[in-house]
Amino acid sequence: MREGYEGTGPGAITPDGCAVELYTRLPVGDEPDIIAEAVPAGAHILELGSGVGRMTHPLLERGFTVTAVDESAAMLARVRGARTICAAIEDLDLGEKFDVVMLASFLVHTGDEEVRAGMLRTCARHVAEGGCVLIQREGADYHTNVPRERVDPSGFTVRIASVEPAGNGVNSVRAEYDFPDAAWTQTFLARPLTKEEFESALTEAGLEVDAYLTPDGMWVRAVAAA
Repeated sequence: MREGYEGTGPGAITPDGCAVELYTRLPVGDEPDIIAEAVPAGAHILELGSGVGRMTHPLLERGFTVTAVDESAAMLARVRGARTICAAIEDLDLGEKFDVVMLASFLVHTGDEEVRAGMLRTCARHVAEGGCVLIQREGADYHTNVPRERVDPSGFTVRIASVEPAGNGVNSVRAEYDFPDAAWTQTFLARPLTKEEFESALTEAGLEVDAYLTPDGMWVRAVAAA
């Protein structure tokens, strides 16, 4: 387990506190539609941090080719129909280029600035000329509207129970997931980023914003800096 990360509940827990069984249960929202509208039809997508394939599978159904990368072999074992690679994102160097590189799940907000920089360099290293990088950011009130909870139509409750300062601009976030038959928690480190800080991190990796794809600014399309 990585320092500052923890997970509880049934089944395997990954080094960043994610429960494999939990992620097989979580529904996909409108993310695949946002992605499909932002990139060319049939594009080859390098999905960094794919997990169990929550977004991988809907993207495959929409006609995309996906190479799924995750540091957890237990997560990747649940992925079907995509090429899978077990590796840490920040260390990845496939020697290949992709139409689209995707860094979702708020991974750009990782507490470790060196890891974040490595992840963004991986994005820049693997995007083809004329291609793009899709990044999912936290919402503006992610760290301040706490506690908060949402009851999913399928019958489970997800709750951000607490956000506590952990030093050096990083917060320790505790998420709770309650299902009728099981419960999981995840504690992880996250770094809030203003729009300016986010764009500065892109610049350091040789990227720049092409468009904010959603009104809340959470989905961003970036390209290689001119």
